[in-house]
Amino acid sequence: MISGFITDAIGTHSVFGAFVFGLIIPNGPLGVTLIEKLEDFVSGLLLPLFFAISGLKTDVASIREGQTWGILAVVIVLSCAGKIAGTVLVTTFYHMPLSEGFTLGLLMNTKGLIEMIVLNVGKDQQVLDDESFAIMVIIAVVMTGIISPIVATIYKPARRFVPYKRRTIQRSKPDGELRVLVCVHGPRNVPTIINLLEASNPTKKSPICVYVLHLVELTGRASAMLIVHNTRGSGRPALNRTQAQSDHIIHAFENFEQNSSFVSIQPLTAISPYSSMHEDICGLAEDKRVALIIIPFHKQQTVDGGMEATNPAFRTVNQNLLANAPCSVGILVDRGLSGSTRLAANEVAHHVAVLFFGGPDDREALAYGWRMCENTGTSLTVLRFVASDESLASTTELPPPIHDQDDPRILIAETDGVQEKRFDEEYLNEFRTKSAENELVVYAEQVVNNGEETVAVIRSLDSRHDLFIVGRGQGMSSPVTTGLTDWSECPELGAIGDILASSDFASTVSVLVIQQYVGLMPHETVAIPESPPGQPDDKPANRWTPQASGTATPVF
Repeated sequence: MISGFITDAIGTHSVFGAFVFGLIIPNGPLGVTLIEKLEDFVSGLLLPLFFAISGLKTDVASIREGQTWGILAVVIVLSCAGKIAGTVLVTTFYHMPLSEGFTLGLLMNTKGLIEMIVLNVGKDQQVLDDESFAIMVIIAVVMTGIISPIVATIYKPARRFVPYKRRTIQRSKPDGELRVLVCVHGPRNVPTIINLLEASNPTKKSPICVYVLHLVELTGRASAMLIVHNTRGSGRPALNRTQAQSDHIIHAFENFEQNSSFVSIQPLTAISPYSSMHEDICGLAEDKRVALIIIPFHKQQTVDGGMEATNPAFRTVNQNLLANAPCSVGILVDRGLSGSTRLAANEVAHHVAVLFFGGPDDREALAYGWRMCENTGTSLTVLRFVASDESLASTTELPPPIHDQDDPRILIAETDGVQEKRFDEEYLNEFRTKSAENELVVYAEQVVNNGEETVAVIRSLDSRHDLFIVGRGQGMSSPVTTGLTDWSECPELGAIGDILASSDFASTVSVLVIQQYVGLMPHETVAIPESPPGQPDDKPANRWTPQASGTATPVF
């Protein structure tokens, strides 16, 4: 206000004083703080007041002659047509669809705050008389008012999926490149994610391409940004805390790339509101054709071993990502993942456990664990939970919820259930056959009656593992997980994932909860899954897993 008063006193419009004041504010903590303090006041009070005053200044009655109204209509049509024609010509030259070119041309005709400021300056400086000012304001209002409904009518940007098949780890070629999109909120997420990538067995036949996306909340900008970091930092000091964090994250992953073989890193930064951040993640995953997105859990481990939420908005991002992702998604519960033994240069021993209950999510979890166990420094334990005959019998005795036995919905549900079981058996048999010669792979089956026994088995497992990989179990139902979702704190993790991530679970083992991409449409909401995964044991080959109230089946 003081700057505006000074420029007004020396004969220049006050808006230029405010504009110059904005230019001299450095891009850093001071500018962000000023925006946070003043944004509500400016946007909520001053801006509506400015538009109201501009409307009061507009004297429509000053346009008296009919010829002037005709000229007004001609100006509106010609100004719109000129921009649309020019935009369509350029987009046609670049082989863009005609509808997109026409839409861009319409958007070029929108008027906003800057136009109104210029018109008010012209009127205050007596460059525009009342009639001219009224004509220009009407043109701006009419052109802006008709754009939104026209664009909404002719341009419906339905989501276009990039045609690529390798959207999951299970469907990825074993001798092809694995593309992973890793999301980090801060430097604290980096060590465990790097160790997870290190354990993912990058080889010459199947290298890993990692896109590292630093997620930053949008503050103080009008639009979201996606920054691609092509080269190493220039060595200049960071301008703000966010840039300093990005530099630390980039340097950590670049050092990992230099010290590892067959790993390529592409760092990026996404600056957007948390409400739409999942759209940036999904768009990048689709553009880069990745098979797996890894994103941190919204809770972090405390000093006393508990779990506390860092930012509630992180959970919203995870839920939206699970509902809209174009590929498989893994939520990483970080309790520290580090190698226990150095076997050789750049080779770390990891003990990974996969808990298998059945369904596409569990098959995806097994596929990731299978890839890991191909590393000579990684041991894998696969524990399959099987419902006892007693629990299955009690389940089949329940009356059907739909009385019409000819209802096609019953047939579809039964067919899907039988098909999923067949897929499970085929994939497990393939895994057991191909891993039979690997002494670091242990497979066992645990028979349980209900969810309580399942939890008992999980709690009985020792903590020698570095990582538990479980499927989210979306849409799956099993007697062995009955009642586990009744007290679920984080249903987006599934029943077993929620148990492993809870504060009362006495474990220091990291957990990766995986949801396989099965072609769900983006509009579907995040459902509360009923099927969970469990936990295995990591004893050497030719051993059994510990028993609860069931029996363990030894293999290999």
